[in-house]
Amino acid sequence: MRIGFLGLGKMGTPMALRLMGAGHELAVWNRTEGRTKPLLREGAIAAATPAEAELGADAVITMLFDDEANERVIFGDNGLLEALSPGALHISCSTISVALSKHLGEEHARRGIDFVAAPVFGRPNVAADGKLWIVAAGDESAVERARPLLEPLSRGISVIGADPWQAHALKLGGNFLISAMINGLSEGFVYAESQGIDPAVFLEAVNNALFQSPLYAAYGKVMLNPPKEAGATIDLGAKDTRLLRQAAAARGTRLQLADSLAETFAAIQKAGRGGEDWAAGQYRMAKQRSKTSA
Repeated sequence: MRIGFLGLGKMGTPMALRLMGAGHELAVWNRTEGRTKPLLREGAIAAATPAEAELGADAVITMLFDDEANERVIFGDNGLLEALSPGALHISCSTISVALSKHLGEEHARRGIDFVAAPVFGRPNVAADGKLWIVAAGDESAVERARPLLEPLSRGISVIGADPWQAHALKLGGNFLISAMINGLSEGFVYAESQGIDPAVFLEAVNNALFQSPLYAAYGKVMLNPPKEAGATIDLGAKDTRLLRQAAAARGTRLQLADSLAETFAAIQKAGRGGEDWAAGQYRMAKQRSKTSA
């Protein structure tokens, strides 16, 4: 298939390369042109604007950082939405607000364009291996159209409903649980250290005894051995927590743990470490707070 791919950040680039490896033809666009080079070397075509990426495409995939980037690329000058024709397919893999996802669904439906929300779970290395888990929602026929493009990216796809915004809501809820897990691990490691127990030994024993979770093992490893380059960042975690709280508040719901996590993210950002790894940064803050309270 011919695909327009918009957004070549830490997640978008490996995803686009996976699609090319599966035999699809890509026209790619990114706000920073240098990001397109790895794809161009593999045979992708550079699009000058988001609208140009859609020309002749069977589908367009967006993998953009936040609501602001999505609004600019989709609704702005030379934006995607005006270029899409009735019957076209737009797959949104971005993690965005429920409010924006609802707005996108309404605007696509008004124009007769298929819109599938398909946010992904996984870090950049998981994307490179084609082992993301994808949460999809949209009209049944649109989801089936999207499936051949989602399968090369993933080890599994959960289709959760006909309303695209529900997939974005679920993704925010999943990211909240990851943040909560990291927060709990951080304080667990701090406690273990206070008792003279190696945090790595603590993690192995507790995970084997109680959780048997690859996610605990993987994030624990990142926390204890911070990567040179962050996968997900503190800024990203703060953004997703804010969107989760907004979605909950819109339904008259308050999440006290999410409020606490938002305070932690804000403190890390205030210290100028918003670009730090999502997991390692929370652990560092937990250690600092434990010394302060002592």
